[in-house]
Amino acid sequence: MAGLATTFGSGAMTNPIADIDAAQLLFLIGTNTTEAHPVIGYKMLRARRRGARLIVVDPRRTELAELADYWLQLKPGTDIALLSGLMHIILAEGLEDQGFIEERCEEFETLRDTVSRYTPERVSEITGVPVEMLYAAARLYATTDRAALYYTLGITEHISGTLNVMSCANIAMLTGHLGRPGTGVNPIRGQNNVQGACDMGALPNVYPGYQNVNNAETKAKFEQAWGVPLSGEIGLKIPEMFDAANRGELKAMYILGENPVLSDPNTNHIRSGLEKLEFLVVQELFLTETAQYADVVLPGSSFAEGHGTFTNTERRVQRVRKAVEPLAGYADWQTVAAVMQRMGMPADYRDASEIFDEMAAVTPSYAGINYPRIERAGLHWPCPTSDHPGTPILHVGKFSRGKGRFQAIEHVPPGELPDEVYPFLFSTGRVREHYNVTTSYSPAIMARWGEEHAWINPEDARRLGLAEDSRVRVASRRGELETAIAITDRVPSGMVWMSFHHAGSPANALTSHLVDPVSGTGEYKVCAVQVEKLGS
Repeated sequence: MAGLATTFGSGAMTNPIADIDAAQLLFLIGTNTTEAHPVIGYKMLRARRRGARLIVVDPRRTELAELADYWLQLKPGTDIALLSGLMHIILAEGLEDQGFIEERCEEFETLRDTVSRYTPERVSEITGVPVEMLYAAARLYATTDRAALYYTLGITEHISGTLNVMSCANIAMLTGHLGRPGTGVNPIRGQNNVQGACDMGALPNVYPGYQNVNNAETKAKFEQAWGVPLSGEIGLKIPEMFDAANRGELKAMYILGENPVLSDPNTNHIRSGLEKLEFLVVQELFLTETAQYADVVLPGSSFAEGHGTFTNTERRVQRVRKAVEPLAGYADWQTVAAVMQRMGMPADYRDASEIFDEMAAVTPSYAGINYPRIERAGLHWPCPTSDHPGTPILHVGKFSRGKGRFQAIEHVPPGELPDEVYPFLFSTGRVREHYNVTTSYSPAIMARWGEEHAWINPEDARRLGLAEDSRVRVASRRGELETAIAITDRVPSGMVWMSFHHAGSPANALTSHLVDPVSGTGEYKVCAVQVEKLGS
């Protein structure tokens, strides 16, 4: 994003996780790291204890917000305005890295002109963050030599998610916080192999290694490698798939290891799309809410039941080794290969390593990686040759595209805001005890966090006549649910927050149908709801 080449645009961390120890300042925006990524969160807590400074941007008072030098409690969906306001201050006070900008960036004047309109007073009005807090955070980030920015779904799960990411890149380039240890723009991936799945081409517009499907030369390369003709047309994103299914245009789906009935926004739209399919295959470990719609359920296998690789959030390609034999008799790759063979595609692989070698042969960023090289320790891509050491830090000395391009980005309000009928702002996220929507099948975990609670501010609870554990009905324009409440000042007045882990109170029955026009990511973080007290 923001002209920092396809490797950065893919959502990969520019710096390794170990760089948390090298950073003098951690700038966290849209990430509740200790809950959603507890291992990385622990490293951040350790860095804070050893003296690293901390800026946290979050509407909720999280564990890290309580420890921050500056907690910027912004209104949800105002990240662009906030970052533009910080850049306004940095430029007004001459704190930008002029040498970095002149040597490594372009379109600087375009950025300067745009952020000139985001005065601290205007930004404070948009975001709710006090002017003096904006000045303090801007000065600290700009004047710290090794400052690293981290973000997660609080940045991307908006209709402006792509623009939010570009704004993060803008402020890092403006201050020269890229291409060195202890710096960078670092998106923390939401699951253990999301990075690897994207790297392998599990996106509608690219082949493995982010090679565009509509590029004639790339298309020809993959046709030769795979021995089949390819369309060259960009496919559908997940929201577009369910839109097409609801229109009757998409007839079949094969869902592997996903439970969109719980995890995707606007649950009723997802359910109706699945009902309209003519044929649905689900490959899963459990008979999930989505699998219950399937015509055919294939047995899934866990990470412990097969050989393979994961590519984690820092772009490190790592070996995964079988700990137990697959309970169903097949690892996931074997099941997929068997389906391919029955569809007429040769897929007689003897081992997962053969699949990896085939992929690496057509993927420049993985070309130098093979199983023997990562037997004991992983390698960071890009790793283009067999003698290349890997690339822990991206953009050292220069950007892949040449110069990093600043983007002119204007504030985009959320697609749906509270009003008289739906007066509360609703937002979702994760809790430490659960992992997405799969751990509800674990009796041990459910014993620790067995019921969902909607978080409500004490002021709102008093006004609605609610007590701790009161039952409420929460409704949006798309659906409703019943849940208990937790009264806490960790959320501001006017906001309701829930996790999405529990089938009994599915938060995504409420979330917005709106998506980012570029990424297709749903606006999970902002929609409007009403809250009604239920009887005893």
